[in-house]
Amino acid sequence: MSAPQIIRASSGEELVVLPRAEYEALLERADHEAEDADDVAIYDARKAELAAGDVVLPPEVSAAILRGESRLKAIRNWRDVTQLHLNFKTGIGQGYLSDLESGRRTGTPETIAKLAQALNVPVEWLS
Repeated sequence: MSAPQIIRASSGEELVVLPRAEYEALLERADHEAEDADDVAIYDARKAELAAGDVVLPPEVSAAILRGESRLKAIRNWRDVTQLHLNFKTGIGQGYLSDLESGRRTGTPETIAKLAQALNVPVEWLS
């Protein structure tokens, strides 16, 4: 790491000049720290749910959500069910299921109830 250069602006504000690579490394580190904070928040929420006796997601599902999958997709994969199979079990179109999983659309309470029943999970897991 090279020594930063400090410049004083005409307003008296001090500005720091550093190589672009070091600046980008700082941004990347900040992104990782924000992501870690999000993971800690999810962990704390799950821990609170356990303490309260609420219905909690299986660890495999929580891990998939932390990796960026939607809750519906994580549960569907955990149950080892394809979108096509879920389509046949619920009558919900595969394209619509894809939209639900990607977050492009939100399901009605009736749709969520059908999915929960087909996946044999509590409705709260999909809400």
